[in-house]
Amino acid sequence: MRRIVLIMTLVMGMGTLCKAQTATSAPAATQGRFDKIDAWLTDNAKEMGGRAILLVYKDGKVVYVKSVNDMNRRQKMVNKYIAKRQGRSADLEDYTMQSRQPVASCSKWFSAALVMTFVDEGRLSLSDTVGKYLPVLSAQGKGGITVQQCLSHLTGIKEPPLKESIKEMRTISSMDQAIATIAEMPMEGQPGKVFHYSNAGLQIAGAILEKISGKSFETLFAERISRPLGMKNTDFGNGPVALPAGGASSTPEDYMRFLVMILDKGMYKGARILSEKSVAEMQVNRISSDITIAYSPAETLGLSAGYGYGEWTMGAAVTSPGLFGSFPWVDPGAGYCAFLMTFYLKNEGRGERYATLKKLVAEAISPQFQ
Repeated sequence: MRRIVLIMTLVMGMGTLCKAQTATSAPAATQGRFDKIDAWLTDNAKEMGGRAILLVYKDGKVVYVKSVNDMNRRQKMVNKYIAKRQGRSADLEDYTMQSRQPVASCSKWFSAALVMTFVDEGRLSLSDTVGKYLPVLSAQGKGGITVQQCLSHLTGIKEPPLKESIKEMRTISSMDQAIATIAEMPMEGQPGKVFHYSNAGLQIAGAILEKISGKSFETLFAERISRPLGMKNTDFGNGPVALPAGGASSTPEDYMRFLVMILDKGMYKGARILSEKSVAEMQVNRISSDITIAYSPAETLGLSAGYGYGEWTMGAAVTSPGLFGSFPWVDPGAGYCAFLMTFYLKNEGRGERYATLKKLVAEAISPQFQ
């Protein structure tokens, strides 16, 4: 009974997402179509940090919301340890629409969209070279890298392993220092010919936006993405330097607003956030057969993934999963989007897990079940 009440409460909490959205779960006649998803969440929660919440949006409304919480003692201890290191109180309660937490690389989608707003305005071209805005990169032989290569991890820069990179970024006190650090990194191949999933490209893109606008990355994101979409609980923090590739915190409700905008080809509640052309450009796979894969994370295994601008392509769908397990995706052809929020570090089997969930959701919302 408690779980049924929780599901109803979560769905009612999404009432402001869209005018057409109802405050109820799926109609009784079709509730059974989500049984396999219910079972999947229950079966996989233990492997995903003990907690998860899944939202599915289609035809102008959220058609499915469910939160599960089966945290064991060890998972609770890990949660408390991480919270203590971050200087906050541990949250061990069920996830809700308003549960806010770091979304790691899910941030990349936000940042690429922000860059594309400048492209839409003609203030930036995807073919612009980074040396045009950041001379320090030219001084180190990296000035010929293009903006589009920054958005698709094709810079050719050999960034340190993730743990080392994160540790180094914690010592950075300004965007200029961040770019100077990247400028000193070695190259592992010709720009446009080597794919290395990392933070460097989007950090460079973020710095370029600051140079063009004279505003901080955080302010630009608020003005152009989060505020127009009503994402009141999403930002890139207030640290000394923004981390466009992984520094955002968000909620299920907020992230779904962003996904709805992408699903609706750049529109949200009648307002144009991105041009339809930019949304389409972001979704084109840039990883051709002649490109060397230097590094690709475990999260993409099982997704048959390519990469566009700030997002992975998986067939007709697009996604940007994060280090902590959250998995947002949009399937334009099927006309739906979904967001799974979790928090765990063990990435073994993630790609296969994502692929299975995506298949179950696609089956549940397919016309034959309507």
